[in-house]
Amino acid sequence: MSAPTIAPDATPRRRDADTADRRERLEEAILPPIMALLVALVVGDLLILAFGEAPGQVYRLLLDGSWGNPYGIGQVLYKATTLTCTGLAFAIAARAGLFNIGAEGQLAAGGFAAGVIGMLLPAGIPFLLAAPLLVAAAATGGGIVGFAPGWLKSRFGANEVIVTIMLNFVVLALLNWATATHLAEPETLHTPEIAAGTFARLSAVFPSLHGSAANFTMLVVFAAAAALAWWLFRARGGYELRAVGLQPEAAEYGGVNVGATWVRGLTLAGALAGLGGINFVLGYKLYYEDGFAAGSGFLGIAVALVGRNHPLGIVLAALFFATLSQGGLAVNAIVPKEIVDVLQAVVILAVAASVPAVRGALRAARGRQALRRSERST
Repeated sequence: MSAPTIAPDATPRRRDADTADRRERLEEAILPPIMALLVALVVGDLLILAFGEAPGQVYRLLLDGSWGNPYGIGQVLYKATTLTCTGLAFAIAARAGLFNIGAEGQLAAGGFAAGVIGMLLPAGIPFLLAAPLLVAAAATGGGIVGFAPGWLKSRFGANEVIVTIMLNFVVLALLNWATATHLAEPETLHTPEIAAGTFARLSAVFPSLHGSAANFTMLVVFAAAAALAWWLFRARGGYELRAVGLQPEAAEYGGVNVGATWVRGLTLAGALAGLGGINFVLGYKLYYEDGFAAGSGFLGIAVALVGRNHPLGIVLAALFFATLSQGGLAVNAIVPKEIVDVLQAVVILAVAASVPAVRGALRAARGRQALRRSERST
């Protein structure tokens, strides 16, 4: 039986269609954050003018305080490392159609697990043995906290938003009790210092970064973001997770175990948030300290929204929010640093509002172009 023949121009036509589809998806992913940044700049200009200052001077000071000196660069990288993890934790759950509001507790649990296991390790253990163990402990600690709401939703239909929010309070209270009562050094709220498996600061290789908290755990985190991007868009497990997020009934009809995917998604989300704990515990302070995760979990939601729930976009969004955070300390000399908080809120609101508006405008423009091409061809 002869193979079916394919029209000579079928392959180029299919290739053109794939290219056009990729371009459309890229436009819908990139344009909303750009529009949000433009809106934030306009609002920021108005606020700065209200305080009687020149917007250009304030923005210049913000950039000088973050990317304009080695210390600022190091601090931006340090803050972006943690925000990348909490952003990924929200994004991977969102891809499964879930809202993980528990990254704060998951981050703290990961740091606690790494700190406790680290304080028990003797000083003589080689780095190549101790570091992977502590990184795995951090991911496991966060993963356990993430598993609980996933299992409750799969087994009983519990609302993951309520469960993850409540778990933040439960986990943070338990960790505070355990640290203050049993583990803390006298007159402190932190555990003993870790003697093995810690990561060097970047200043050990780049002396100009001396004083900043940036450390080599950022390589672990960015590698995890790259691995997650591959898994989401190239592996079967990632495809099933995205299918459940888009249409769980259709995914189940296609043979995907929806409940197991929910559990897997929230467990992985917790593990990613927990991984962020190594930045503080293994790379900066070298011990677990109660309260180190304050604010990072909830800001990770904003990072994921601006990054459009894509690992690469989340890394870039984490750098952006870290820049605002670090630069806000510098602009406080001439305007209140709360302006930076307002800018962050405006960016989030603008992204939420611009996504449907930009998508609708793009699709309307494509429809008009298609109509004009059709009229010319006839």
